[in-house]
Amino acid sequence: MKKILSLVTVVAILVALLVISGAIYTIDETQQVVITQFGEPMGKPITQAGLHFKMPFIQQANYFDKRILEWDGNPNQIPTKDKRYIWVDTTARWKIVDALKFLQSVTSETGAHARLDDIVDSATRDFVTSHKLVEVVRDTNRIIEESAAQDKDIAFDQIAGELEEIKIGRDAITRAILKEAAKIVPQYGIELVDVRVKRINYVSEVQKKVFDRMISERKRAAEKYRSEGQGKKAEIEGQMGKDLNQISSEAYKVAEEIKGKADAEATNIYADAYNRDPEFYAFLKTLETYKNTVDGNSTVILSTDNEYFEYLR
Repeated sequence: MKKILSLVTVVAILVALLVISGAIYTIDETQQVVITQFGEPMGKPITQAGLHFKMPFIQQANYFDKRILEWDGNPNQIPTKDKRYIWVDTTARWKIVDALKFLQSVTSETGAHARLDDIVDSATRDFVTSHKLVEVVRDTNRIIEESAAQDKDIAFDQIAGELEEIKIGRDAITRAILKEAAKIVPQYGIELVDVRVKRINYVSEVQKKVFDRMISERKRAAEKYRSEGQGKKAEIEGQMGKDLNQISSEAYKVAEEIKGKADAEATNIYADAYNRDPEFYAFLKTLETYKNTVDGNSTVILSTDNEYFEYLR
């Protein structure tokens, strides 16, 4: 009898523990709960952390995350406004702001991801197809602005003609995608926090054409800079030749003036020497003439009355 009572007591305790465990549930700071009874929601979502109670067996606690969650879409092949096909890979951040509506509409995070696939991808496709490739790829006109700043003689519009200018840019397009998608997701109890284009790649048919165009643009810009450089070079060389001619002319003028002064001074010296003793001067000049005209290999035949023979007699 005592054994039977002990067994009943143990069973009763186990049942009581089972009932209590089914009636108690806990919520931490990162969670929120919707209580359902036979699949039907009972009341508003419970967001306060702590220990809570429910009816055991017939009620169920459905947990949902309160934190910002991650969504990564699959790359989609999308044509741009200028008929360039590209692969666009987007990512988003979202959170559950109405757990009851979330449970009733998409049930779980998996269902939410399926809805976000449709909504974000659709908004992305709409905006990519309505803009040119350069608007989707580039975010600023920094290359054009820096080129114009480095060479103030070239106008911004002139460089923009060589390197295509953007008016909207990638960041503005992603903000527009976020704004458009954020209008739809509240019906699922979701708030879309952010949308970003994670990666853009060209399809193989377009990739070569894009690369060829990029190379052509850079070559055109480089050729322009080379042409301007050649013009600057010719201008510098012309100025250098002009300066060189001017320097040479002035140097020649100074040299001729020095030579003229030297010749005049030499003439004065010769004249002064001649005036002091004409015969001695004539003698020295004759000897100088002998030295310059007659050497050991020369044979000179002169008449006895020749002036050249005067000092040899």
